[in-house]
Amino acid sequence: MIRNVAIIAVVAILSLLGGMWYSTTKSVAECVGGRDIIVGGLDAIGGPFSLMDQHGNAVTDADVITKPTLLYFGYTFCPDICPADTARNAAAVEILQEQGYDTQPAMITIDPERDTPAVMADFVFNLHEDMIGMTGTPDQVKAASLAYKTYYAKELNGDPEFYLMDHSVQSYLVLPGQGTMAVFGRSPTPEQVAEVSSCFIDQAS
Repeated sequence: MIRNVAIIAVVAILSLLGGMWYSTTKSVAECVGGRDIIVGGLDAIGGPFSLMDQHGNAVTDADVITKPTLLYFGYTFCPDICPADTARNAAAVEILQEQGYDTQPAMITIDPERDTPAVMADFVFNLHEDMIGMTGTPDQVKAASLAYKTYYAKELNGDPEFYLMDHSVQSYLVLPGQGTMAVFGRSPTPEQVAEVSSCFIDQAS
């Protein structure tokens, strides 16, 4: 039941974002989207958050989004989707950095009960040296999720220790001082994510 609700929520989000695509402004006209890539009209996506990074330091969005960032909401116990998505984002950042763009990947956990700073540190260490992993109290995580219009829910009647989480799977390109510029689903390749991201970074420079 929860999975059905999750699917409906994701479809609703993508439908909303898809409708927003038509409001693309002149400043993003050259940064075209594509299948599973939404650009333009994303002013309502994103906002302030207060969390804790993988080193145990309290951080806000202003501390984290200091450079173009590929932001993802997931959890470390996720069996397949989260590792694949975050690895894709890390690979996209590698491409961008090789091209001379100062960028970073970041992840906010949706499972703060298990994802302590130490757990997040191990997870991001294995993905990219510049990746920022964030956790916090349940209320802090919920506030960040609401800001980015994401969905997550703990598996009902799951194992108390090995439960799964249902969640949306978008990645967000966030630029400091400008907000969310693009939303990527699961299908874009690292090369496609890097291409769209570099376009927006160029537009902003």
